[in-house]
Amino acid sequence: MESELLAQGYRKYSGEAIDVFFNTSICVHSGNCVRGNKEIFNLDRRPWVLPDNAEAQEVMRVINTCPSGALKYVQH
Repeated sequence: MESELLAQGYRKYSGEAIDVFFNTSICVHSGNCVRGNKEIFNLDRRPWVLPDNAEAQEVMRVINTCPSGALKYVQH
């Protein structure tokens, strides 16, 4: 799955328990990610995605609210 996501243009943000993948070209900028948890998703820092700033379940919860599919995850 990881290689497929990378081939589709997703960028990987690695974490200990979960990796987050983001594809800017399909993002509709709904803001669900940054409103969902600013500890994980914060546009005011680089990198803007820090998967280790919350439990894997919380990362999955927020990503599952993404309406465009621009965010995906792979749990370890």
